[in-house]
Amino acid sequence: MSSQSQQPMLHPPRLAGTFAGTPSVPGTPVHSIQTIRRKAAGHGGPLTKILVANRGEIAIRVFRTAHELAMHTVAIFSYEDRMSAHRQKSDEAYQVGKGLTPVGAYLAQDDIIRIALEHGVDMIHPGYGFLSENAEFASKVEKAGLAFVGPSPEVIDSLGDKTKARTLAMKVGVPVVPGTPGPVQAYTDAHAFIEEYGFPVIIKAAMGGGGRGMRVVREQAEFKDAFERAVSEAKSAFGDGTVFIERFLERPRHIEVQILADAVGNTVHLFERDCSVQRRHQKVVEVAPSLHLNEDTRQAILNDAIKLAKSVGYRNAGTAEFLVDQMGRHYFIEINPRIQVEHTITEEITGVDIVAAQIQIAAGATLPQLGLTQENISKRGFAIQCRVTTEDAAANFQPDTGKIEVYRSAGGNGVRLDASSGFAGAQITPHYDSLLVKVTVRGATYEVARRKMLRALVEFRIRGVKTNIPFLFRLLTHDVFIGGKTWTTFIDDTPDLFKLVQSQNRAQKLLGYLGDIAVNGSSIKGQIGEPGLKTEIVIPKFESREDPDNGPPLDATFPCEVGWRNIIVKSGPEAFAKAVRDYPGCLIMDTTWRDAHQSLLATRLRTVDMVNIAKETSYALANAYSLECWGGATFDVAMRFLYEDPWERLRTLRQLVPNIPFQALVRGANAVGYKSYPDNAIYDFSKKAVENGLDIFRVFDSLNYIENMRLGIDAAKKAGGVVEAAVCYSGDVANPKKTKYTLQYYLDFVDQLVEEGIHVLGIKDMAGLLTPAAATMLIGAIRKKYPELPIHVHSHDTAGISAASMIAAAAAGADVVDVAIDSLSGITSQAPMGAVCMALEQTGMGTGIRYQDIQALNLYWSQVRLLYSCFEAPVRASDSSVYGHEMPGGQYTNLMFQASQLGLGQQWDEIKRKYIEANELCGDIIKVTPSSKVVGDFAQFMTSNSLSKKDVIEQAAHLDFPSSVVEFFQGYLGQPVGGFPEPLRTHIIRDLPRIDGRPGTTMEPLNFKKMKADLRAKFGKHITDADVSSYAMYPKVFEEYQSFVEKYGDLSVIPTRYFLGRPEIGEEMHISIEKGKTLIIRLLAVGPVVEGKGVRDVWFEVNGEVRAVPVEDKSAAVETVSREKATSEPGSVGAPMSGVVVEVRVKEGHEVKKGDILCVQSAMKMESAVSAPVSGHIKRVVVHEGDSLNQGDLLVEIVH
Repeated sequence: MSSQSQQPMLHPPRLAGTFAGTPSVPGTPVHSIQTIRRKAAGHGGPLTKILVANRGEIAIRVFRTAHELAMHTVAIFSYEDRMSAHRQKSDEAYQVGKGLTPVGAYLAQDDIIRIALEHGVDMIHPGYGFLSENAEFASKVEKAGLAFVGPSPEVIDSLGDKTKARTLAMKVGVPVVPGTPGPVQAYTDAHAFIEEYGFPVIIKAAMGGGGRGMRVVREQAEFKDAFERAVSEAKSAFGDGTVFIERFLERPRHIEVQILADAVGNTVHLFERDCSVQRRHQKVVEVAPSLHLNEDTRQAILNDAIKLAKSVGYRNAGTAEFLVDQMGRHYFIEINPRIQVEHTITEEITGVDIVAAQIQIAAGATLPQLGLTQENISKRGFAIQCRVTTEDAAANFQPDTGKIEVYRSAGGNGVRLDASSGFAGAQITPHYDSLLVKVTVRGATYEVARRKMLRALVEFRIRGVKTNIPFLFRLLTHDVFIGGKTWTTFIDDTPDLFKLVQSQNRAQKLLGYLGDIAVNGSSIKGQIGEPGLKTEIVIPKFESREDPDNGPPLDATFPCEVGWRNIIVKSGPEAFAKAVRDYPGCLIMDTTWRDAHQSLLATRLRTVDMVNIAKETSYALANAYSLECWGGATFDVAMRFLYEDPWERLRTLRQLVPNIPFQALVRGANAVGYKSYPDNAIYDFSKKAVENGLDIFRVFDSLNYIENMRLGIDAAKKAGGVVEAAVCYSGDVANPKKTKYTLQYYLDFVDQLVEEGIHVLGIKDMAGLLTPAAATMLIGAIRKKYPELPIHVHSHDTAGISAASMIAAAAAGADVVDVAIDSLSGITSQAPMGAVCMALEQTGMGTGIRYQDIQALNLYWSQVRLLYSCFEAPVRASDSSVYGHEMPGGQYTNLMFQASQLGLGQQWDEIKRKYIEANELCGDIIKVTPSSKVVGDFAQFMTSNSLSKKDVIEQAAHLDFPSSVVEFFQGYLGQPVGGFPEPLRTHIIRDLPRIDGRPGTTMEPLNFKKMKADLRAKFGKHITDADVSSYAMYPKVFEEYQSFVEKYGDLSVIPTRYFLGRPEIGEEMHISIEKGKTLIIRLLAVGPVVEGKGVRDVWFEVNGEVRAVPVEDKSAAVETVSREKATSEPGSVGAPMSGVVVEVRVKEGHEVKKGDILCVQSAMKMESAVSAPVSGHIKRVVVHEGDSLNQGDLLVEIVH
């Protein structure tokens, strides 16, 4: 029916008085809407109250305009929405649809009208979605004497149903996409259309919008399931499952026209919008006006939109939507008889408040009365809208749910925000759309608007739920979007858009860790009690180099550039070795950064506490042979317990100390691991070590097995490093009763190492067995035989004699001796730096290290030792029993701790005795990690099982030995001096394979490229080649470290006193997360345990902003119901996303084929079918319809 033949009712009877005398024809007095607003001021007039039959941001949008029109507002809300923001933005709010589903509540027509009538409402605005296109609802509203803010029921019926709209368009000569002539009731009804037009086709919900109830089908095999899903989704979203089918156009543009019409036939357009950027037919980004649209096409589209509206007597706001193909031809697809989500960009370019016009038209105003004639409407500039949703684009846009922990929004010139749940504490549920906030910007040009949108998105900080903001960044910076030439499947066709840069979320992750410390205390293994120092460490002042007595303190703003490393860098390892040998005194290696804290503090020293003194150290120890700062146990402990990247430690320290060579302890064929690896893993590791800043490889083998040594030496040499091959020292060359490891044995072994072309020889006395007499004999003999070979001697001070031995070694011809800063020396560590350096100065073998600098360094490290006192082993004095048990210094303290953890702490003396026996059972082997661990594990096994050496020999064939012991006897560490004792070896390994050569020779090379790809797929694109090497050494440790960092972020930036100790309430923490960015954090409160969940909220203030983090209280006794998780088995089917089960299609015992639908999940009203990954029969179905699931929860188990 045309508008000319209708007799429109301007407004419902109860509002008739409002516009009494208002002319509908020219020439009579005009009462503008301003008159009505004045009459309604104070809510005294007849048009006073509006109810919005919707939720979220659109409800708030209408409330705001209504308030500007001096109206009273009423909200409705479902039970699930009782905490939502829209009910707080209205003057009144009432629960609707009690007992109904979350969506069903907003579809409860009669209940909505009941609330309106009971509370004196005059008008109902439907918003978008829900009942906005329901003619029955509009009719009920008007029959109740209320004004419906929208088209008449008849128009909604004729246009809201897309099949009817197509018919109308064809009738008035507007082009349409080929489609079914009417609704399709069953998928079989579509056969004729498909036979005529073929695939692809698109199934559309007749009553729908927003992408729900839409499916693109490209093959016949997909059609039946896609049809059923579209019908189900349409019924769920709109209460009507009617669908129709159209030919699917490839790469069209989606152009829509905003129209306004009054009840007397006046119709105008507000120009067009380009809504081509879509996913799953859900608009993501919209632009107004459209770019690169042929002007003739533009005018044709605008004219056709007006033609369609007038042909049906359209009233109120609506949107005519068109597709434009690649030839510039346009096709009508539908008229949405309601306000659109993207109406904001039209408002920005035209200055027209569309919602205000809606309300005023519904009240009876005409467009001329509102000043809205076509000639008065103009556009200015460009506007862009981005829909920020709680979806994870990296996980196929999986909707995320949970509590918003942090919400900081954008603002400023030209930025408009339309939001509902945009606040900290808001709960995002799976029941409704994932839209969080609409960001609209305007600019003089498209490019200005695009850049403004990027700026606005950068300003957002949303934590607690994932958002699509990283995806929007990629989209807005893609060349196609920059050029303004997008199409409807642009997102699906452009996988490059999913190369996302994720927000680091650093502050919230750090709060998670600090909150855990506040609630549960430190979880770092080996820590007993709180740190001994709770204040900031004071950096001591160092004397001026030029004028020590009167000059200003040393300025360490920049590190020292003078040192022994310059020779390595400029002239290479051979020149370095020669210069060391030519040095007239004796050089030192400082072990403070590795072996000292490994021996005394369980290897727990963090990078930050080296960094804080690094530049000062570059000056104080500029003449040092090297700093031992890497390798050994520090590599895995950094990841395992300190949650740090060992490679980053090396790189960071290298930048701060460019002048002193860095040394690492490397286990020959084991690199920094405890097992054998393929050869290419050792070569790759060595190469990366040099690239990241390592200079000297102190290569050793825990059994002095030359074949293992050869691999490590060659790898270090080919990497360009200084090769220092170390002889592991055991026994006592000065004791004639010790007949296994004699002076001749060591000289012969040195001969083998020299033949490998080493640069420096190391003597590694890991247990502190080297007496001054033995040092004189051994070093003297080697020096005599190899006068040009640099010799470096390492020892431990367990027996208290190390300083004397180092001085004796220097006197016998050693070029380098090991020391530790005084505060971290002695006992199981190394000899004290101050004492050794001063003694050598008086013997003419000066080290070139200043006494005053040693004292200044010592002031710093004395504070550090106090800070880390919670890791100190209860070793208070020297222990000469080491000459009996020969336990390495680092192992001595670690084994004491392990024994206490195993309940054997009271049997320490017995363990030391058993250590002697275990060593004898192994054949009196060289003992250094990992061989020392074998002996230690063996000793604890014997102690805990009360076994003597005799018992072990007699029962070996039946005992269950520790795996490290079994693997040692198999030969996985190499071949010990003198071979394995038999028949004990045979009795222990039984039928297991035995290895009689170098273990790594038969191992398949690692595929580093594949490893990197797999790790990136699992952990993200931040994975580097160095990370791959870490994984190769310690797969499980690396994965656990990555998972921890993903949860808590980079913890290396946290000062140690906060990393290890509980913060005090009110304590202010300053944490620098990068240059120029400091978080000022204050702990405000720790909340009570949430009953039934075992969780506490911990409240912080971060840079003045209050934030809360939920923390599991590990001491709370909570009985929780947890769902079984799917496993890696092919038939173990897990939930692909969080959501609600809406349909279960299989039962136990059913036979299924690969690809069969098992169940259907819904999240944010988007349904997803879960198919069988394998064929078989259903063993278990563990979910029911209505169950809420998290991603990975087990759904079904299939067996063959």
